[in-house]
Amino acid sequence: MPVMRVSDEIEIAYDVAGEGPPLLLLHGFPQTRALWHGVAPRLADLFTIVTADLRGYGASSKPDPSDRRAYSFRAMAADMVTLMAGLGFRHFHLAGHDRGGRVAHRLALDHPGAVRSLAVMDIVPTHRLLSDWTAGIAADYWHWTFLAQPSPFPETVIGNDPDHFFEACLLGWGGARLSDFDPGALANYRAAWRDPTTIAGMCADYRAAPSVDFADDAADLDRRVDCPALVLWGANGVMARRFDVAATWADRLSDLHAAPLPGGHFFVDLYPVETADALRAFLTGPAAG
Repeated sequence: MPVMRVSDEIEIAYDVAGEGPPLLLLHGFPQTRALWHGVAPRLADLFTIVTADLRGYGASSKPDPSDRRAYSFRAMAADMVTLMAGLGFRHFHLAGHDRGGRVAHRLALDHPGAVRSLAVMDIVPTHRLLSDWTAGIAADYWHWTFLAQPSPFPETVIGNDPDHFFEACLLGWGGARLSDFDPGALANYRAAWRDPTTIAGMCADYRAAPSVDFADDAADLDRRVDCPALVLWGANGVMARRFDVAATWADRLSDLHAAPLPGGHFFVDLYPVETADALRAFLTGPAAG
């Protein structure tokens, strides 16, 4: 398993496959880079695919969970810029699902010269989500407030039975069944989330959102990402029920392309062919210039 040191205390685990223009794929909660197992091979004929574990997740480093800024999307984005530069890629296409999508959006804001195109999957902008927090969103996305509670409360509850907790998350945002997930990917997720340091890292990630990330995004509300951008969402997921997903990005992405995909929140796992096809059409079409 390749690992690159991107700062004094952070190592990022990653994989590289294929050849062609570089494409960085970022996973979300509660997963790892194994999320892309069904997507990356379908794009590797045209692109050099880099998949990476975010800090706090998978096999990447878990810094001090009491340091909220260490788990901000800005810090995670900086990791990925350094990783890609270390691999020889100063400019790259970028796609992320869930937390990975939020990191990708922040990366495109902070490092616009590095990003040739951006794809975000099944999210609305972080500032918009937290500003428009309603009873319905709170009921659906309860994990945002639970995981953000002070340590060690959520860590202790989750640690009592990590599989039960995280599998409930996988099944709760779009009507999936556990049998819908690839056994190999699911085994990888389980191995990661059974580690107490990963549990602490994921909680720290969510503690950073309503404080550090919200403030960072508030400071950038008047900025747009100008590269070609794709917004994908699960047609049967929570975001589609609660928002006009494409419309939430209209004032943040100058060159916006948008489409729903089958399934709920975890469509990348359940519908990898459709996800890869959507990315390929975008990357060889609007993003190709």
